[in-house]
Amino acid sequence: MPRTLFHDIDPARVRANLEELTGEAAGRAEVLVACKYVPLEEMGALAAAGVTLVGENRQQDLAAKHERYAADFTWDFIGNLQSRKVKQILPLVRLIHSVATDSALEQLGRHGTPDTEVLVEVNIAEEEGKGGVAPAALADFIARCPVRVSGLMTMPPFAEDPEASRPHFARLAELAAANGLSRLSMGTSQDWRVALEEGATIIRLGSALFV
Repeated sequence: MPRTLFHDIDPARVRANLEELTGEAAGRAEVLVACKYVPLEEMGALAAAGVTLVGENRQQDLAAKHERYAADFTWDFIGNLQSRKVKQILPLVRLIHSVATDSALEQLGRHGTPDTEVLVEVNIAEEEGKGGVAPAALADFIARCPVRVSGLMTMPPFAEDPEASRPHFARLAELAAANGLSRLSMGTSQDWRVALEEGATIIRLGSALFV
């Protein structure tokens, strides 16, 4: 995905792309629109296009966008989770997709409610220096989470060939089943079709909708 912001977003184009992609995902997965590169002033174009579920990567951007467009979307947090930001994020979102540290668990214990629901991020390929819980440590981490864990999320190693992601998605699905979890947040603009085939229930799309 380009590292520049999207401007002059055409709602008609986004709607057409969304309808096509939603049609393919129908009955299998929710389409979450990643809005990290969508400026605040362009969020209205997403609403006009019929987008209903969005995911933000940064707490500050989430707060600003939510303040203006709270009623237009359902909001998830999909970015790297800084534990000190948990308190600010929780009241604004349906789900946090990226719980992966003991410090985040501590903050969830302090600020979570009976309605709080999270996904645990898994470092499925066990890449050095990458965030996420190691597969072998997952069951213990889930057991220590003070709020409801309803699923898993992963970002496999980037590869030009979407098929390279398949074994990682399949492994995440196995881990979810082994731990009795129903949600699988996996697949982005580059490899979402493969993710669907391997059981994704949430696919996170960005650039595929805007171009």
